[in-house]
Amino acid sequence: MKQNKNISILLAEDDSNLSIVLEDYLEMLGYNITLCNDGIEALAAFKKSDFDMCILDVMMPKKDGFSLAEDIRLENKEIPIIFLTAKSLKNDRVKGFTIGCDDYITKPFSTEELSLRISAILKRCVVKSSVSGSILSDSIVQIGNFTFDPINMTLKSDDYEKRLTRKESALLKLLIEHRNQILPRETALKKIWGGNDYFIGRSMDVFIAKLRKYLKSDTTITIVNVHGTGFKLQVEENE
Repeated sequence: MKQNKNISILLAEDDSNLSIVLEDYLEMLGYNITLCNDGIEALAAFKKSDFDMCILDVMMPKKDGFSLAEDIRLENKEIPIIFLTAKSLKNDRVKGFTIGCDDYITKPFSTEELSLRISAILKRCVVKSSVSGSILSDSIVQIGNFTFDPINMTLKSDDYEKRLTRKESALLKLLIEHRNQILPRETALKKIWGGNDYFIGRSMDVFIAKLRKYLKSDTTITIVNVHGTGFKLQVEENE
C-alpha cells in the first residue's frame, strides 16, 4: 500500500452510498482520494489540484461524466480516465473510448475489480513512458511533408501544427516504426491500450481515423487498412 501513497485520484460519483464505499476502499489501498458529488464540483477540483487518475461516473447531475471528461481533456490530454456507468450499451462504451477514456466499468462491480483495473492502467502508463523512449529513440522524424516530435507530441508542416494526445502520439510512433510494413492490430492494441476486445478495437479505429485526418494534406502519405490483419503507413519516398 505504501507504493500507492503518491497516487492521487479524483473520484466523481453522485451515489452517496457507493462513493463512500469506494472512497474508503481506495484510501485503504493507500491512494489519495478527492471525492466530488457532481461534475461541476469535480471539474473545479481538477483545476485546483494535480491528479494521477480520474474515476468518473457517467450519470451525474449538473455535468455528466462524458462532458466532464471532455473538459478534463482540454486541461490534460494524458491523465488516465475510468468511467463508471450503469449502462452497458455499445454506443455509450464507444463514446467513452472515443473521448479518450482508458477503461470503462459497468455497475455493479466489485471493489477488487476496480482495484485491478486501476493497477493495470497505472502500470500501462509507466510502460508507455519507458517504451516511448525506445521507439525512434524519441528523435524528431520526417514523414512526407510533416515533422513528428515524439517527445513534445507535435505534428508539424509548413502551415500546420497539431498537438497530439498520448494515444495519438504512441499510435503514430508505431506506424512510423512499421513504415511501409503491416502493423498488426494485436501489436498496437497490446502496446497502447493494454488489451484487445471489441470496444478497445473500435477506439483504435477512431484514432486511426484521426491520424488520417491530420495527415491528409500530404497525398504521399496513406494509412491503409489491411483487412483482418492491421494497418500500413504507406509513404511514397521522393527520388
